[in-house]
Amino acid sequence: MKNIKLYKILPIAAFMFAFLGCTDLDEEILDESLTGTGEAEVVSGSIAPVYGMLRQVWMHTVNFGLQEVASDEGILPYRGGTDWFDGGKFIAVHQHLMTPTNGLVSDAWTYITLTLSRAVLAEERLRLEVENGNSNAQDALYEMVAMKAYLNMLALDNWGLVFKKDGSDQLSEILRGQEAISYIETELLSVVDGINSNKGPGRMNKHAVEALLARLYLNAAVYRDPYGTPEFRDSDLDKVIQYTTNIINGPYALSPEYFDLFNDDNNTNPELIFALDQRGVLQTEHSRWQYWSISGDQVPRPESPSTRGTDAVAMTPSFYQTWVNAYGDVDPADADARFFKENTMVPEELRDLTGVNPTNDANHFYTVEATEFEMDRGILRNIIWGPRKDENGNIITDENGKVKIYPVINRRSSGADIRYVDHTLKVDFTTEGSLHNAGFRFSKYQFSRTAPNCCSNSSVDIVLIRLGEIYLMRAEAKLRKGDNAGALADVNTLRTSRNARPAQTPAPLSAIDLDILFRESGFELYWEGLRRVYQIRFGKYEDSWTEKTDSDVNKRLFPIPQKAMDGASSEAGFLVQNPGY
Repeated sequence: MKNIKLYKILPIAAFMFAFLGCTDLDEEILDESLTGTGEAEVVSGSIAPVYGMLRQVWMHTVNFGLQEVASDEGILPYRGGTDWFDGGKFIAVHQHLMTPTNGLVSDAWTYITLTLSRAVLAEERLRLEVENGNSNAQDALYEMVAMKAYLNMLALDNWGLVFKKDGSDQLSEILRGQEAISYIETELLSVVDGINSNKGPGRMNKHAVEALLARLYLNAAVYRDPYGTPEFRDSDLDKVIQYTTNIINGPYALSPEYFDLFNDDNNTNPELIFALDQRGVLQTEHSRWQYWSISGDQVPRPESPSTRGTDAVAMTPSFYQTWVNAYGDVDPADADARFFKENTMVPEELRDLTGVNPTNDANHFYTVEATEFEMDRGILRNIIWGPRKDENGNIITDENGKVKIYPVINRRSSGADIRYVDHTLKVDFTTEGSLHNAGFRFSKYQFSRTAPNCCSNSSVDIVLIRLGEIYLMRAEAKLRKGDNAGALADVNTLRTSRNARPAQTPAPLSAIDLDILFRESGFELYWEGLRRVYQIRFGKYEDSWTEKTDSDVNKRLFPIPQKAMDGASSEAGFLVQNPGY
């Protein structure tokens, strides 16, 4: 088995190595192979570091958290004055008051650029393998070119720039605006007709490349003029329709049960196009999208009594109100299968908690087999139910070994009066709005049953591109071209496809406009790290919500981290700070 040389890179050094061409770094010898020997091992050892580091990009406190908290979707207060302050980075990003030293922004920059540097190295190595006749290397080479483009698109979304670099000995060229669009377009077009289409969603593939092209053309108006009013060109929109139609006519299918998209076995779900593969030996510490929002007093899996949520990001009241506005007098849980799925089937006689509290509820429970307990999914509101522990930390069971399911007790620091966990609509930066129970919660991803520890590990693939988004992109392109009927048909196909629970299947819409389509994108894509990009493209990012009132258009892009500016200071003019910072 060969040893593959990788670089151990500190944040500033990562920037210098990746984009200024420096190579005088300490090396650490790591075995990064997946399987096989010889030519196959060289290929797998080249691409594994890239896919592996992509997990770091999408960690909860890296790019995922940055996208969620900067949007009108998520808010993370200083919980009870004890948890999640972290130097105020989440509060500042939510208020659009971040600076070049903000840690959330800096971490996203570090991991995006570091993963991009690994993709450059992989591409360089694989090109040599192709030239030397390695028949296994060509497809992987296409994947790395596509991964470079994908990572550069993340940089373009966040900071309005991309890094043009094709070899580790080169100095990157910083591109913005149309030059950046053209570069990414050229990269994607160079591989779209040759890249694999049969390796599953865990590898970059032909349909993922088509989806990236559709994203690029749809957002091109923003990329050209990130601070102005987007001017959408028919030529771009035609290409969006072309590539999304290719995908829709391809091998994918919309999932009748919406939450199956985020279940343990979602790797085989026919809606997934590109995802972080976390099955089997690829399980890593990445269940953060599952537990980050969940109450710290909730035990998601009785089989793992030491695991819990973290009481972090909650849904803003502003985002919740979009659901209320859409469904009026009907509870969105009854009207839209994407909003909620009830799994904790509390008996009717136990639902009324009038007069019941943690001091007198010893007999207020129902029982299930440990392996059958499943948290509710979607948006969690009000009092939640779950397993309870005894004074020794063991899950409480009945005489038959079944788990007792009670209303969950709030034992966190801000719940010293011993009450139930009652997720309130109010969540903000006030004392009351920052309590551990404050805010409705996102419970979109299933806690893994097959991983060895459901809160440290997960077998659930992290979804990055799926067919639902493709329908929304095609609908938007059609609508911006004036084809209201075509846009409405696409949106209604998507809505009515979520029909595994007929009583909650969203009814078809009777009309469509940009505001309704924007609202619909929020219903379909919440908690997937896409909301901020949609807000900017639809002209909603300068609006006010919850604790955010800043309307400066310069905040559409994040500041380039100060450590990157300092690291590039020896190259005059190489990096220029974004306006407003």
